[in-house]
Amino acid sequence: MNRRILATCALPYANGPIHIGHMVEHVQGDIWVRAMRMAGNTVHFVCADDAHGTPIMLRAEREGITPEQLIAESNTQHQADFRDFDIGYDHYSSTHGPTNHALTVRIYEALRDAGHVESKSIRQFYDPDRDIFLPDRFIKGECPNCHAKDQYGDSCEVCGKTYAPTDLIEPYSVISGARPVERDSVHYFVRLGDFEPMLREWLAERREAGGLQGEVVNKLEEWFTDGLRSWDISRDKPYFGFELPDAPGKFFYVWLDAPVGYLASFSDYADANGLDKNAFIERDAAAEAGTEMVHFIGKDITYFHTLFWPAMLHGAGLRTPTAVNVHGFLTVNGAKMSKSRGTFINARTYLDHLDPDYLRYYLAALLGPTLTDLDLDFKAFEDRVNSHLVGKWVNIASRCAGFVHKLFDGKLVATIDPELRRRYDDAVTRLGACAGLYEKREYAHAMRTIMSVADDTNAWIAEQAPWKMAKDDSLREQTHQVCSMAINLFRLLSAWLKPVVPATVARAEAFLATETAAFADVREPLTDHALAPFQPLMTRIDAKKIEAMIEDAKESLAPAAASAPAPAPAPAKAEEKESATIGIDDFAKLDLRVGKVVVCEHVEGADKLLRFELDAGDLGTRQIFSGIKAAYPEPEKLIGRNVVFIANLAPRKMRFGMSEGMILSAGEGGADLNVIEVDAAAKPGASVR
Repeated sequence: MNRRILATCALPYANGPIHIGHMVEHVQGDIWVRAMRMAGNTVHFVCADDAHGTPIMLRAEREGITPEQLIAESNTQHQADFRDFDIGYDHYSSTHGPTNHALTVRIYEALRDAGHVESKSIRQFYDPDRDIFLPDRFIKGECPNCHAKDQYGDSCEVCGKTYAPTDLIEPYSVISGARPVERDSVHYFVRLGDFEPMLREWLAERREAGGLQGEVVNKLEEWFTDGLRSWDISRDKPYFGFELPDAPGKFFYVWLDAPVGYLASFSDYADANGLDKNAFIERDAAAEAGTEMVHFIGKDITYFHTLFWPAMLHGAGLRTPTAVNVHGFLTVNGAKMSKSRGTFINARTYLDHLDPDYLRYYLAALLGPTLTDLDLDFKAFEDRVNSHLVGKWVNIASRCAGFVHKLFDGKLVATIDPELRRRYDDAVTRLGACAGLYEKREYAHAMRTIMSVADDTNAWIAEQAPWKMAKDDSLREQTHQVCSMAINLFRLLSAWLKPVVPATVARAEAFLATETAAFADVREPLTDHALAPFQPLMTRIDAKKIEAMIEDAKESLAPAAASAPAPAPAPAKAEEKESATIGIDDFAKLDLRVGKVVVCEHVEGADKLLRFELDAGDLGTRQIFSGIKAAYPEPEKLIGRNVVFIANLAPRKMRFGMSEGMILSAGEGGADLNVIEVDAAAKPGASVR
């Protein structure tokens, strides 16, 4: 059944550049949209810049330009960053536009006319040095709930509690540093408590349908228990935004008109493309049409999207979200990122040094349907991309494409051997599960499934050894069959990776001379099909490029606080010193490396030996004979595993050939031996430290 979906990602603020923390939700959303489309659904994907508020007004003032100029420049930069990261928005706009203004006023007037808006005089903070009322994010102080220092005026980053700026302990103005004074002003509030029955019903429906994560549901229950407070939707001039239609000098709080930008952006897109926007926006029309609205957001804005936003929409007769997908924060090398504190790597800084598909894949390999935080560990990033994308996936095509061109004029076999067809059908079935995994945002599980098939494919290719068969004219047809199947399995894997690494898959499709628009397109293998000449699809990450990027962004990567020096190690006890047999210098002489098993077989005429061929990365291929035959009567099961070997052991000439190292095993000997393995993400040739 074809589903019709409006998908959005949280609107980036127009006050600064896109950083890699933003990219988590935009990559997550883009992967989901691409996968849902390839599964046969219709998805409209829109976003916009959040362009209002005091921070934008003040920054424009500092730069000597108008707020309109500032947000126009930001919008151009943001769109360029998203485009270069292959975030495929159908439409990208700004909340500072006529459509968003009209929808915002409509929502406000509907709430007001239904009695859900009230005005009252409040005391709020005022900066006496700048003669301006202070927005929540321009006030800092001590959290009244957990007493964490240096917290903003609307919510605590430590405990998550929301509060009024006047609740802060020892507050100060971020603009001038002055202690703010309290002044009276009339503000306008939405009586959120009026919507509690509706919100509870919406929560129960979304929980039942899977449209809200368990962690989000639990947090909402806490907020209901605490009681829903009326929501202040107005701000005093001077303010850059939309003025309330019935209150001169009062402006809509940015969080009222910002999410409306989802609908405004889609409305403009629909008008330009002849779509029925009411079927996605209006409550009754959307219910009749069976359309969906899905949001991707960070967990810091859950409150706004799961309480204020559905209440606003319901009160105005508009459709409520079908799902709000919330993700965790991104840290870099274990350090928390914060846009307001500047601890971020700009998207453009990343793009100046590295392929966006690297980060897209790394994030996909970490992302699941929970709110767990993600860490961009650059060593793990390098190893995982090099091992998975280059060493497993791209390696399949690079190993076999040359034979197809050299021996068979670049054409695949006309008829596939039935046994090989069964191998293909099995891979189709295994990878078919990824459609559901993508839909449920279980991307990490999907990537494991895809790489498992890639591992099996590489092991099978190593077992068939087409590079050996190609030397024997009597095996020419078998060589053609094996290489053709390898290319078809590469195509199959490429189709399922397409939502994640679209640019690299586009290059793969150019080589394959066919495009995959839907997952269903690869149910049948290619036969009697001509390939284009093979060109390198992706290179390994060069650690020097990561270092150069870090250098460019080193200020944003600096730790927020210096760590205390590690205590000196306690002196070793006398008996420990006496029991030592080697020093650290002796141990350092061993060059331990990771080797990926590409061949493992019995050695004819040897009772105890197995012959290994290891992919040792930059060290090339290593042949090693190991006396572990008794422990591994089926040596082919070791193919594809990452083992540890001594790389600088002097080569030893044996009657079976040259042994170029030693594979490490643990056990008592004989059948009680197990090769020491390392994580699949470790790249061949990596040093063991």
